[in-house]
Amino acid sequence: MKTITKLLTAIMLAGVAATSATSAMADGAKIFVIGGKADDPFWSKVKKGADDAGKVAGLTGGSVTWLGPQNYDNLGPDAAKLIRTALSQKPSAIVGPDWVPEAMDDAFKEVVAAGVPLIIYNSGGMDAAKRLGAMNYVGNEEYAAGLGGGTYYGSHGSKNVLCVNTLPGATNTEDRCKGIADAIAKSGGKSTQLPLPSSSFGNPTAVAEAIKAAVLKDNTIDGVITISAGDANSAANAISQANAGDKVKLASFDMDETGLQRIKAGTQMFAVDQQPYLQGYLAVSLLNGFVNYGLDLPTKPVLTGPGIVDAANVEATMAGAAAGAR
Repeated sequence: MKTITKLLTAIMLAGVAATSATSAMADGAKIFVIGGKADDPFWSKVKKGADDAGKVAGLTGGSVTWLGPQNYDNLGPDAAKLIRTALSQKPSAIVGPDWVPEAMDDAFKEVVAAGVPLIIYNSGGMDAAKRLGAMNYVGNEEYAAGLGGGTYYGSHGSKNVLCVNTLPGATNTEDRCKGIADAIAKSGGKSTQLPLPSSSFGNPTAVAEAIKAAVLKDNTIDGVITISAGDANSAANAISQANAGDKVKLASFDMDETGLQRIKAGTQMFAVDQQPYLQGYLAVSLLNGFVNYGLDLPTKPVLTGPGIVDAANVEATMAGAAAGAR
């Protein structure tokens, strides 16, 4: 009788455990992702990665919600509001970029203080993740990306590179331009920043006119690099309008299909790639695994870049772009 009682008790306990596990699985991970505008060519790739990882989260009853600003005119404060909006929804976890630390850090600290797992991605680096108490950083090291771009320019003979920054004051874009300047200086060149109002971001006419004016004013400029793929399209027009295509070598941080076509055609020298799809996909996947199963990676940070896309590897990259992942 005692044996039967023990067996029945074990079966009952197993049933309770299974029911609890099923209930937890049904609830799943409720993950909120702070990112850029969904129609931004760069951020649309990040969002696709997050959405694809969200399909896996959905299999265990989870969900992924994307929150982005209407524009970039007031980026830091607007992003802080989005973080607090996500926190108010009682999330299982939050992903966000630390674009403007002085405006956003307090909101991120509120997330950590509430016991919500946090991953910083895209901007801020592991330094921001440590400072804020986040689990990890997923993305590019922006200064290293700038160094890579500046080294490439220097090794190909450029001496005066203009770094076009349409989001001045943002940590990631400032670090990119600083990296360009520091690296090219080592080969005897220089780089200056052309800071444009944030309202110019996504305004191709304004960006093109500003770049054209700068190139015409200083005929020693032999390189132009932009902080985004969209701005590179404007820069290409500006260089053409200034009749400077034979002298001024175009490059960009990040890329789109138009930029890849220019690299293939030889009218853009290179792009610095940070694989935005992976940033969204990995950040969400890591948090989904942590919330559901307690999984965590010992690798910190998880770097998705930088890499250089030029004539040597553009064909393979274009195949990924056709699938919406590059």
